[in-house]
Amino acid sequence: MPRTPVRPGPAGPPDPLDGAPGAGRNLLDEHLAHLAAALLPYRQSAGLLARWGVDLARHLGLGGRLLVAGNGGSAAEAQHLTAELVGKLRDDREPLSAIALHAETSAVTAIANDYGYEQAFARQVRAHGRPGDVLLLMSTSGSSPNLITAARAGRDTGLRCWAFTGPTPNPLADACHETLAIDSPDSQVVQELHLVSTHLLCEYVDRALPAVRAARSGLLAVGDTAPPDTAPATGAAGPGPVGAAAVPVGLTPGAAAEPAGGAPGRTGVPLGAEDEPAGAGGAGPVRTGVEVVVEGRPADRDPRPADRGARRRRP
Repeated sequence: MPRTPVRPGPAGPPDPLDGAPGAGRNLLDEHLAHLAAALLPYRQSAGLLARWGVDLARHLGLGGRLLVAGNGGSAAEAQHLTAELVGKLRDDREPLSAIALHAETSAVTAIANDYGYEQAFARQVRAHGRPGDVLLLMSTSGSSPNLITAARAGRDTGLRCWAFTGPTPNPLADACHETLAIDSPDSQVVQELHLVSTHLLCEYVDRALPAVRAARSGLLAVGDTAPPDTAPATGAAGPGPVGAAAVPVGLTPGAAAEPAGGAPGRTGVPLGAEDEPAGAGGAGPVRTGVEVVVEGRPADRDPRPADRGARRRRP
């Protein structure tokens, strides 16, 4: 005999805790009410998330790095973000460099043991971050000392510091350049909307990457370099980075050029053969104002003498 499925009414089945001492109203309704109250102000974050996504796509697509950290549930959310970038959100694409600092368990415990837990992330920021990289810190309270210390270290190192927090004002928001703040007193709701923000940020990154790939693959004119005051291609105001089509190949947005063979940094990272954009005739790398470095020497310099005629043979 076929069974007819039982479908609950609009309000759902009764909460078994209803009527219990101290139970209050239906827990689901209460949680959804808190979430609904936070959704309206959260909609105002759309522009910020879009700008961050385009900026991050430009930065990561040109060889930059994202550092992320959090504590507890926020650590899990931060690691979720790096997994989406190094792996993929939906469609296949190249891996992007993103590191969850709290997941480096040996480093975290060693640093905490030797320097105190407040330095657990800050020391890693100084180790892994390069000028122009992005540091994203997640906290529901915005008052975690190890994250605030990391933000200060990031600013000292020349990183752009972003934060996901709960309501502002809070110390972490004050320590970062920009903050996406969730206006809710419920930490669970804050974390849930941080997860939504993580997915949206990755969506914007994926949408912006094709334009970055096109710029990287040869839309730069020979000899072009990006003027330092070039605005982002989207027209949105952003702190420092230049438009994707104007960024010289091999340069992280917002970073200064280093001479070939100089101090190690993002600008000195060698371009692999598969990353070297073809010139107008597909004959080789696009020439920019920055030398392409391959194995510690400028790629356009031949180690042999200028005279390439037949060598003299010894008698």
